Amino acid sequence: MIQRTSDEYFFATDLEEDLVMVSANMVNDFDVPSECFYHMDKYWAPLIHPDDLEGFAASMKMPESRRNNIGHDCEYRIKNRKGDYIWVRCRGQYAFDSRTDKPFLFMGSIKKLAQRNHADELTGLLNKYQFEHAVKVALNRYRVDGVGGALMVFGIDNFKIVNETYNRHYGDEVLKLAAKKISDVLPTGVMLYKLDGDEFALVIQGVDLENVEEIYGSIQKSFARPHNIDGKQIFCTISCGTVLFPQSGKDYLVLHKHAEAALDLAKRDGKNQNCIFSKENYNRWIRSMSMRDDLRVSIEQDCEGFSLFYQPQVRAGDNKIIGAEALLRWRNPKGRMVSPMEFISILEETKMIIPVGRWIFETAVKQCKEWQQINPNMCISINVSYEQIKDASFKDFVVDCLNRYDLKPELVVLELTESTIVSDWTNINRQFDAFRKLGIRIAMDDFGTGYSSLAYLKNLSCDLVKIDRAFVTHITEKDNTFDRHLVRVTVDLCHSVNITCCIEGVETEEEYTLLRDICHADCIQGYLFGRPEAPENFELKFFNIGADDANSEA
Repeated sequence: MIQRTSDEYFFATDLEEDLVMVSANMVNDFDVPSECFYHMDKYWAPLIHPDDLEGFAASMKMPESRRNNIGHDCEYRIKNRKGDYIWVRCRGQYAFDSRTDKPFLFMGSIKKLAQRNHADELTGLLNKYQFEHAVKVALNRYRVDGVGGALMVFGIDNFKIVNETYNRHYGDEVLKLAAKKISDVLPTGVMLYKLDGDEFALVIQGVDLENVEEIYGSIQKSFARPHNIDGKQIFCTISCGTVLFPQSGKDYLVLHKHAEAALDLAKRDGKNQNCIFSKENYNRWIRSMSMRDDLRVSIEQDCEGFSLFYQPQVRAGDNKIIGAEALLRWRNPKGRMVSPMEFISILEETKMIIPVGRWIFETAVKQCKEWQQINPNMCISINVSYEQIKDASFKDFVVDCLNRYDLKPELVVLELTESTIVSDWTNINRQFDAFRKLGIRIAMDDFGTGYSSLAYLKNLSCDLVKIDRAFVTHITEKDNTFDRHLVRVTVDLCHSVNITCCIEGVETEEEYTLLRDICHADCIQGYLFGRPEAPENFELKFFNIGADDANSEA
């Protein structure tokens, strides 16, 4: 009989007779009849966790010959005599008949995976080290059977905000919820692993891009509705980075790096999506890494390379300019203008938006003060990020800045986009109420593009709502009564609670007339009245400053 010589469990199976011998500790700990019995699968398979059974069965596929032998190496959950599922790692090898080249003996060991070393204590999922092992096993199998597959790395969007808004306990509950939601919709036999932070991962063989998109689609759908955690509703989404092997690598470190790069791009490109790794995407990711360094250098050099462009806002009733929105622009060290879509997300992720945000505010306030001489009622709208609002010293900076430039607070509007505030109503309103007491107005930007716009309207203390261009694009089409009614009802609703409405993205006279006469918008912003301009061009086009000089030079 096999003797107990360590904490591991040992087994040996005569494949022709289907007779198995196991170590004594295996009989003590698991529901098997004795140290020697027939038909191992009859007793062992029912003990395996249902979610792990298919993966176990696949790993137990008997090789036809020595040439096809890759051995057995599988991690799964097994029920012990106490009724608890524990994680184990089972490794075995086949012995082959020298004459027939057929396997006749299967022997190996089973080792318990210590919770602290191999499984994530919070979610119960196997950890990053076991994920690495699983990927290497999959790659070894590929080298034998030629079947490739995919690595998928998932990340919870805006998890950092959720964690900081409430506390780590609440963040932990979100992680446990995500682990369950993802696991519940995975194909049978596919195991989910917990990586660092808010990331999860899986490796799966025999899939193509279509299968990968189906898997992600199921996960995305499971997060489409808000969830209740500790009495609070939270809406979170999942982004994913996917890399196929062997097309994009045959080494664990390379594949994992590529999957992480794809996940980073998925989050940069708007979140709640799956980015498939490609050479083009990877090069784009490398550029974004380089851009971080360039942005940091610009900030260290007193925001060199940054500038503000201004887009006019007009009163809907008479087309008079009543304000302008300050929009950030950046020219990299090579002198190329970089799209705000590329660099602003990097500023926010790295918190570099905090020093840049202060530069934006002061520059915009200084410019607005200069324009007071031309238009005493000229207002300035300034975008602020969630990170700036959380900064405890930001309010004092704002007050100091207004005092230094002697600008009335009533002429300043702070704009916050829907997507940045998620569910942190209490903290956001507390911060904004402090600004409103100073006389500064608060605007909700991009209304209608994020989740549950009416909920934001109900919960956020604001003075102005900016309705997104998405509702304007087809509003003049004869058959599109929905958008017209929606915008009009939204404006009426805002007016009923003393909130002003600004419509963004207006490009034609027809759109303007409809929004003014039918939807009763208060103010308009869009290319019809002016594109974002540098200060000198803004003054030339909208204040006629410099026109005489330009004419004399001509």
